[in-house]
Amino acid sequence: MTSHSRPRRLRPVLTALALTLTLAAATGCGTEVASDAEAARSASAAPAPDRAELEARARAVQTVAEHVWVTEAPGYTLARQSVGVVGDDGFGSVYTTSEGGQIQLRVERLPHADADCTDGPAAGSAQDPVVTCERDGEQWYRATESGHAYAQEQGDLVVTVSGAREEVDRAALRAAARAAHRADDHELDQVLPPAGEAAGRQPVERGDLPPVGDGAPNNDVGASG
Repeated sequence: MTSHSRPRRLRPVLTALALTLTLAAATGCGTEVASDAEAARSASAAPAPDRAELEARARAVQTVAEHVWVTEAPGYTLARQSVGVVGDDGFGSVYTTSEGGQIQLRVERLPHADADCTDGPAAGSAQDPVVTCERDGEQWYRATESGHAYAQEQGDLVVTVSGAREEVDRAALRAAARAAHRADDHELDQVLPPAGEAAGRQPVERGDLPPVGDGAPNNDVGASG
């Protein structure tokens, strides 16, 4: 189903296709990447920290523990340096491959229309119009020529998993979207920065990739606006 309007409401879906500028060279710039095997060993080897400590660590990155979500996809690992707040108290992170591919996970307070692209016209632009907008199982899928995303509602939150089409195919993106879930205490411990290391941390958005509803890239500014 192809739709042609609502340019502003869906901006968050693919505006955040590349959540951090540093991740563009993740494999060459010392970005800390969490090994799936290492994380699994860590989770099973020791009890999770006290819940109060985890909630304090979440507050240190300006979010709340209940808004921290995680996912998994074959070949992708969490880049811990990408973890940060989205909006007032949302959450964002990026999963990367050794070849530079990225899947972004984003959790934020948004209205229903920002998740359900089939509920009326979807966002697009003359330069990068929406070419697909449809229901896929319990989620909504939308795509332009350059990027695509899955979105689901969880109460007043919208959870979005997105990526560039040249980096991640739809099957991999769907798998990551379906695997996305609220972090348990062990996962919070693995994802959240240690106490004292999170001050001022939040994702940095790039301006060189076109989002769904914001037109062509603007390389004159630091973040897509």
